[in-house]
Amino acid sequence: MCSVLPTDRRSTLVAAPASSNRKVLGRLSLPERNFVANALRTETVGGVLLLVAAITALIWANTPIKESYESVRDFHLGPGSLGLDLSLQHWAADGLLAIFFFVAGIELKRELVAGDLREPKAAALPVIAAICGMAVPALVYTLVNVLGDGATDGWAVPTATDIAFALAVLAVIGTSLPSALRAFLLTLAVVDDLFAIMIIAIFFTNDLNFAALGGAVLGLAVFWLLLRKGVRGWYVYVPLALVVWGLMYNSGVHATIAGVAMGLMLRCHKQGGEEHSPGEHIEHLVRPLSAGLAVPLFALFSAGVAVSGGALGDVFTKPETLGVVLGLVLGKAVGIFGGTWLAARFTKAELNEDLAWPDVFAVASLAGIGFTVSLLIGELAFSEDPLLTDEIKAAVLVGSLIAAVLSGVLLKVRDRKYRKLWEDEERDEDLDGIPDIYEQDNPDYHLRMAEIFEKKAAEHRRLARLSAGSSDGRDGPA
Repeated sequence: MCSVLPTDRRSTLVAAPASSNRKVLGRLSLPERNFVANALRTETVGGVLLLVAAITALIWANTPIKESYESVRDFHLGPGSLGLDLSLQHWAADGLLAIFFFVAGIELKRELVAGDLREPKAAALPVIAAICGMAVPALVYTLVNVLGDGATDGWAVPTATDIAFALAVLAVIGTSLPSALRAFLLTLAVVDDLFAIMIIAIFFTNDLNFAALGGAVLGLAVFWLLLRKGVRGWYVYVPLALVVWGLMYNSGVHATIAGVAMGLMLRCHKQGGEEHSPGEHIEHLVRPLSAGLAVPLFALFSAGVAVSGGALGDVFTKPETLGVVLGLVLGKAVGIFGGTWLAARFTKAELNEDLAWPDVFAVASLAGIGFTVSLLIGELAFSEDPLLTDEIKAAVLVGSLIAAVLSGVLLKVRDRKYRKLWEDEERDEDLDGIPDIYEQDNPDYHLRMAEIFEKKAAEHRRLARLSAGSSDGRDGPA
């Protein structure tokens, strides 16, 4: 999944230039670039579906047939004897999002063992940026609600970044971000997901059922043991995963934690000449299901809130909703940009010469699109107040929309520069499947290019002679 190049060729060409070790947002290694490109391609398609699902939900919930939306959303099904008689909205939030968090767990594991997070020095910048990008929005929300005498329960709502929605915005506005900025955005989202998982597990756990929790832990242990023994077959793991999920749900711990735990257990490094690790292979299979079905269905059943002039006005007047909007729009941008600048300042790293600090701020603004996880945390934080829950959802939608528009404008200003950088990264004049920018230290590449240019020069000399001969013929006597 992470590359289309044979392993033996890749090994001599993957390293980014040595100078990039001291660069902020420097060029990626070739395998990392290919992995990011493939991962984000699927997320972009999923983001467009997510956008369509959210718009559909909003239209459906604000038309004369809104009662049908509520009826479908609140329709219950499932075995009550197992404690799983849930509404469709509940199934989407606790069931389908477990698939999303399963993929997030694999992404995190891959980053820790094979990606940017495997080396502390390389991991420092995105981790610090992500932590600041979660802490500042939480502080903004808390400050607004302390000063406005609101409920501080929703402090975690504006802390998340929705990578799929962010990429959908990029697709809509037609901006070709260079791979370093896209990878930075993806890594931020991965670290965001990790902390969102911890927040959900720690702060939104209900009364514990220790028998069910013990069963879930035992099921996870069996899952881990089967993986270590090399047992294969979806017919073994899928039923076991469903059992673990059901037990986790009944334990009082949010059921999506089961998905994360199983994702983290997969091996994401290659062994014995493997072309892809098991984690990469499974992620390649499951990611389309997550991005193309699970997340859009969650959006369909969660984003349908009644929107009116009065409701939109309340978003900017109530401290809870205003805190969410300001947290997403202001807190995210300031937190990520400030964290990145501070990390660069104290590590004495230099920004990639192809980029400027306004580019970092534009991507930081794009990270203010919270949506999926923000909606989920909003439902958990105000589960006992349905009216406030809908208002928080409206605030997430408004804040994400403002962040999308702001970042879109900032990115469009530099679109010509981004497009040139992207074209330079994609150029492959010798047609060997490896971008030329990664072969500048390869003698064979330069010999191939010399041969190509010599052939072109010979062809142009031949055409010049033909042109000269035809010109002499026309200038002679009739």
